[in-house]
Amino acid sequence: MATWFDEARLDDAGVLETVDLRLRTLAESGARVRREAHEAAAATAEAIARGRDEARPRAVIAAGPDSRLLRAVLEPWCPVPFVAWPNPGLPGWAGSLDLVVMLAPEGNDHGSASAVAEAVRRGAQVVVACPPRSLVGEHASGRHVTLLPTVTGDQLATAVVVLDYLAHVHLGPSADAASVAESLDEVATSCSPHRDLSVNPAKMLAIAMADTNPLVWGGSVLAARAARRLAESLRRTSGRSAIAGDAEHLLPVIEATRQRDLFADPFSDEAGDLRPLLLVLDDRSDDPVVREQAGLLRAAAARHGVRVETLETDADAEVARYASLLLSGTYAAEYLRVGLVDD
Repeated sequence: MATWFDEARLDDAGVLETVDLRLRTLAESGARVRREAHEAAAATAEAIARGRDEARPRAVIAAGPDSRLLRAVLEPWCPVPFVAWPNPGLPGWAGSLDLVVMLAPEGNDHGSASAVAEAVRRGAQVVVACPPRSLVGEHASGRHVTLLPTVTGDQLATAVVVLDYLAHVHLGPSADAASVAESLDEVATSCSPHRDLSVNPAKMLAIAMADTNPLVWGGSVLAARAARRLAESLRRTSGRSAIAGDAEHLLPVIEATRQRDLFADPFSDEAGDLRPLLLVLDDRSDDPVVREQAGLLRAAAARHGVRVETLETDADAEVARYASLLLSGTYAAEYLRVGLVDD
């Protein structure tokens, strides 16, 4: 079955109404961050006050399946050894000198509950963000345990609550919930389905990706994570082989792309093959290595006739930039879903 892209659907009110729930969920991202910060404010303040009186932990262990986001933020910054442990349980060496951090937005994962129980048994300091009345919440009790209550089930909003705590006890960078929420609100406004595609960056990006297999690249640690998450969304919404990777992994794909034949029959099967598109997530990193890799990718794309699109952000803080890039790309992925039609 052939699939084609109808850009007129992106401004069709009737079509957009059928995906209103998904788009509304994206638009409420900032509100979820604010709500989580408000709900956890008292517990966070209490934990911060207690954390300032305690000795700095020997190491920070981010446990559970959502630990990779914390790693992307904390690994370059944390002043003590940091370990992300998405596997069941905890590292064998973890003990009373260490801080175990757990994100459990839903709170019903048996592996997360087991890890929290093990951390309590070993006497570690434990900070858990989860719904109080949940499987994980039931195991988060003890002298050295802090439970930060969550209500939305949103991974990013939950992570912002934990990162805000870690920033106040000098174990992580600033992650102000208000600035993250504001950045998400700005994206929701600029990418709203009610904005015409001529002034809507997400709709324009969806059109650019319509006949391509996207290659998504982010140079910094956080931008690279956003690239991986965005590639997952693109695969889910389009069914295409969108990939994310380091520059060294994407360069061979770009260099293997043949130049487009201007005289090829546009109706032949070969001419209809999807070409790659390089999507660069630019979080304004000033790392010279990141800038060098970006230059290599863009130069290779120019040599091989590969289109390049860039997602940018004006957010100030690292976490806000990550959230802004990811939400912008996710909007584009949803509009790509809307525009693709089975013939």
